[in-house]
Amino acid sequence: MTLIALDGVGRTVELPDAPPLQILSAVDLVIDDGDRVSIVGRSGSGKSTLLNLLGLLDRPTHGEIRFDGAEVRRLSDARLARLRGASIGFVFQQFNLLPGRTAIENVMTPLLYDRGAAFWRRERLAAAMLERVGLGARLTSMPDRMSGGEQQRVAIARALVRRPRLILADEPTGALDLETGSTVMELMEEVARETGAALVTITHDPAIARRAVRHLRLEAGRLVPLDGAEAPGAAPAASEAVSAPERRREFESEPEEVRA
Repeated sequence: MTLIALDGVGRTVELPDAPPLQILSAVDLVIDDGDRVSIVGRSGSGKSTLLNLLGLLDRPTHGEIRFDGAEVRRLSDARLARLRGASIGFVFQQFNLLPGRTAIENVMTPLLYDRGAAFWRRERLAAAMLERVGLGARLTSMPDRMSGGEQQRVAIARALVRRPRLILADEPTGALDLETGSTVMELMEEVARETGAALVTITHDPAIARRAVRHLRLEAGRLVPLDGAEAPGAAPAASEAVSAPERRREFESEPEEVRA
């Protein structure tokens, strides 16, 4: 099932006293539930701009984005914010944890915007997710008292605590050593498999990029397949495409404490 689709998407930025700067042009991309996509590109190629579009943080200058069948251009800012909070999890290179807040307080933050039962159960859900990423003993630890790998796991727990359908990871291992980075990727992939979420990783690291099913390069404002990779918009491998929705149904049928 198609989760998000970009059709001829471009992004242009107006500059003072200079011609408009075209960052992206005619980007076509289809991401399905359970998909695994890596995107590489040089600095300044527009990767962050593309991530902001996929994460519904920005709107395209031209072209069309559909999220779960809804055209993004037609949605209000408030509707986009609710959709983003409920369906998309962000994992950043620099962690972006709140200073002066414990690990559990950081992970609870997205649940403060929930209008349902998750708001009232936010502490228990956050603790369960931290346990899931191996930090059950560090609930009250401050970020500055944690290693880089531990901080990144807190960031992952925060991104996944609302069980998003789309996980966007922006250079998630860039600030980590090789071994810790591999562990972090394995953790994200494992949770994504369990929930049936799509995982899109933007990275400079070829080893991290190769972990995905589809491998794309952002070049001159356009997405192109890497040599030997599947074309943009191609469906994931058959086993992934068939099993992801089934995994999500199985996951959602379990008690929340088990799922976390």
